[in-house]
Amino acid sequence: MSTVIPAAALSLALGACSTSSGQSGQEGERPLVLTTFTVIADMAGNVAADRVDVTSLTRPGAEIHGYEPTPDDLVRGQGADLILENGLGLEAWFQQFTERVDAPTAVLSRGIDTIPVTSGGYEGEPNPHAWMSPDNALVYVDNIRDALIELDPQGETEFTEAAEDYKEEITEVGTYLEDELAEVPEPARALVTCEGAFSYLARDAGLTEQYLWPVNAEREGTPQKIAAVAEFVRDNDVPAVFCESTVNDSAQQSVIRETDAVMGQTLYVDSLSEPGGPVPTYLDLLRHDAQAIVAGLTGV
Repeated sequence: MSTVIPAAALSLALGACSTSSGQSGQEGERPLVLTTFTVIADMAGNVAADRVDVTSLTRPGAEIHGYEPTPDDLVRGQGADLILENGLGLEAWFQQFTERVDAPTAVLSRGIDTIPVTSGGYEGEPNPHAWMSPDNALVYVDNIRDALIELDPQGETEFTEAAEDYKEEITEVGTYLEDELAEVPEPARALVTCEGAFSYLARDAGLTEQYLWPVNAEREGTPQKIAAVAEFVRDNDVPAVFCESTVNDSAQQSVIRETDAVMGQTLYVDSLSEPGGPVPTYLDLLRHDAQAIVAGLTGV
C-alpha cells in the first residue's frame, strides 16, 4: 500500500518548500493545521475557534486508504505548524510523507479502545475507522483540543469551550441512534455493510456487524464471503444492507439478489462531500449515517 514519489518531483517539491516553510508563523498570521483527510479537518475546524487555519491534504470524496501524496502536498506540509492524523494504520502513506516535512504531528485515535479486525488478511490489526463512533469522536475532540492548546497556549479557553459545545452535538447523535434502534428485534439488530468500517459504531449501538471485506476497498468480497453474508441476512431477517460512498456496491447487490433485504441509503465514512452535498460536515456525516441505519432497520 505504500507509494513512492518520483525523485525528481520530490526534489522539486522540497525546493518549493524551502521558500514557503514557516510563513504561517509570521506575525499576524494564524497557525496552519494540516490534516490527512476531510473528516478530521472538519472536526479540528470546529475546535479551532477561529484561532488557527485548518485544511485537509485529501479532497472531498477521496479514498483515504490508498492515497498517494503529491509534490504539492509536500509543499503544504512544509508550511504547516501542526499535522493531525488518524493513526491505527489508516494512512498507510503517512510515514513517507512526514519523513519529508518538519511539522509536528498528533495522532487523534490515541486513547481509543480499539477493535481488532478478524478477517481478510488483517487479522489482529486495529480497525482504523474509530471516528465513526460518536463515543470515540469525543476522544478525538479531546485530542484535537490538547494538540491545539500545545500549538497555541493562549487559546486554551476558546479551544476548550468550543470542544465542549461540539461534544454535546456529537453526543446527541449517539443518543438518537441508540433510542431509535431500541425496538428493533434482537436477531435483526445487525449492520451489514460493504467495508468493515462500522465496528465502533456497531459497538456503541448494540448492533451485530457483518461486512464483505475488512478495511481496504482493494479486497472486495469473495464469493465465499458474499454467500456467508447472504446466509446471515436470511437467517436473521435483516431488512436492509448498506454500502459506502467511496466503494463499488456490486458485491452487496449480490447479497440483495439472494435475500429479501433491500439496499439502504449510501453510508459515508472516509470522506465528506463537497459543500452543498449530503455530508459537508462531520456532524452531517454522523447524522446521515445514523438516520440511514435507523430507516433501513426499522422501515421508517
